[in-house]
Amino acid sequence: MTEPPVAPRPGPVPPGAGMLLVAAPALLDPNFADTVVLLLDVNDEGALGVVLNRPSPVPVAEVLPEWGALASEPEVLFHGGPVGPDGALAVVLVGGPTDDPAGRVGFREVAGGVGLVDLETPVELVAEGLAALRVFAGYAGWGAGQLEDEIAEGSWYVVPGEPHDAFHPDTGGLWREVLRRQPDELAWASTRPADPGLN
Repeated sequence: MTEPPVAPRPGPVPPGAGMLLVAAPALLDPNFADTVVLLLDVNDEGALGVVLNRPSPVPVAEVLPEWGALASEPEVLFHGGPVGPDGALAVVLVGGPTDDPAGRVGFREVAGGVGLVDLETPVELVAEGLAALRVFAGYAGWGAGQLEDEIAEGSWYVVPGEPHDAFHPDTGGLWREVLRRQPDELAWASTRPADPGLN
């Protein structure tokens, strides 16, 4: 009697806009240890994203007064990454299923109603129908092939993002929550202790 063929294990998910990078335990770079990164743009020239779980103590209203009232809890600037920390990116979630993001002034959709809004746009032109907003100081960037190399060496898990991930109020629990909803071994990774040596 012959054994049934074993289905090949799926390969790593390629990174793309709207996907999440979840730092693997092997990633020790202090800029990215235990982070969750939302990828905003991925192309042949590289990738760009923002770290979702590094809040700063600085209120958005202190730096961008006109946007402060629209900021999601916690209403602070987030450290988006080590590149361009003096600049700001605003990630937003727009309206419901009937909303047409293409018709929104100053908005560029990334995936599933999540996108970037130009902070130079007058607030009153974008405020209506805005479900969530978070402002990031700086971003994470990778040159051509660099992110793929880091994924291949086991530094990142690439997983699907959900619209609410970028605006999660409990940023301290985001890393575990995202992993916990993944299938198979990735869900187990969410249970590792903060210090593996204590296990």
